[in-house]
Amino acid sequence: MTAPSAQPEPAGTTPLHGVRVIDVGNFLAGPYAATILGEFGAEVIKVEHPDGGDPMRRFGTATAQPNATLKWLSESRNKKSVTCDLRQADGVALFLKLVAKSDVLVENFRPGTMESWGLGWDVLRAANPQLVVLRVTGYGQTGPYRRRSGFAHIAQAFGGLNYLAGFPGETPVLPGTVPLGDYIASLFGAIGVMIGLRHAERTGRGQVVDVGIYEAVFRVLEEIAAAYGLNGTVREREGSGSFVACPHGHFRCRNGKWIAIACTTDKMFERLAAAMGRPELASPEQYGPQRKRLAARDTVNRIVTEWVGAHDRPEILDRCLAEEVPAGKVNSIADIFADEHFAARGNLARVDAPGLGEVVVPGVVPRLSATPGRITHLGPALGDATHEVLTTLLGISAEELRRLQTQRVI
Repeated sequence: MTAPSAQPEPAGTTPLHGVRVIDVGNFLAGPYAATILGEFGAEVIKVEHPDGGDPMRRFGTATAQPNATLKWLSESRNKKSVTCDLRQADGVALFLKLVAKSDVLVENFRPGTMESWGLGWDVLRAANPQLVVLRVTGYGQTGPYRRRSGFAHIAQAFGGLNYLAGFPGETPVLPGTVPLGDYIASLFGAIGVMIGLRHAERTGRGQVVDVGIYEAVFRVLEEIAAAYGLNGTVREREGSGSFVACPHGHFRCRNGKWIAIACTTDKMFERLAAAMGRPELASPEQYGPQRKRLAARDTVNRIVTEWVGAHDRPEILDRCLAEEVPAGKVNSIADIFADEHFAARGNLARVDAPGLGEVVVPGVVPRLSATPGRITHLGPALGDATHEVLTTLLGISAEELRRLQTQRVI
């Protein structure tokens, strides 16, 4: 089964049809929230500086399209690009006209930046009392660190995630080498925007959604706060394992491939022992009870490692699945492209990009049964919709457009 391609979006069929979002941020934290809204029908207008636009256009793997890396094409999909210099008075005036006709504004500049341009919350609210403003920064809009620059790597370190990543006693690592903090903060931001829109619908009043990247990261670290607050326990790095379960980690197969196995209960370990052909391992006298497995973690992991290492991954996976042991391949991107489940779920969307042909990007998440999200196009060319938006939406005359272009406002 082939993955779905991008499709034109019939008017009125998507849940956020009629919602207009202004995305004035750079890179990923915040703008990705606008991308999510756009996948479910919101009109997203990406406002960029006329000179080069969002730096993410040049961040990542370059393509034959100028100012359009693969990262830009994937994560700025479904957006329209409008150029506008917010450091000029005419640019601010133009921007406020857009604000007056929009529902949501997304920005991720350091606290005080929008205010320095004359675009603080009081001004935005005066232009549009129902506006919902998402502000994503490294440390949030308040607190002693609020003016510090924030990137996902730094926020993940500050928020406690990176301390947990790596092997015991070794250097903490960057989990996955991807900006998880930016994505997590944007997901919380998108939730906040939807709550804000619901409130505005009911009351006619907008509000600010304030997300610090570090706190979004901290929020998903399960029980570490409760454990330290109650018992003073500091969770340390545990490699691919888990302090609450054993065996629970990644194991190398004979063919060099890796498999993940997770035995979080005694019953799961009993099934694994059966798959290994060694049911006695799950007896009460040996490693059946979790407490005994945890006490003998090194021995149990060695036994499983030796068993896995004696077989190729397909055989290990088949044995585990036959006994209903939680197990799965540790996939590379090449594995993902070849996997039938990714294909069946439409997780790899194939979208035509001008000048490049077909580009494969992650599909839309979540899946909605009645109003599924869609990818209409990949990241836009700089200023591709400036003329359309300013003339159609704002009624700017051709003469005024020429003046704004001459003065490099747009």
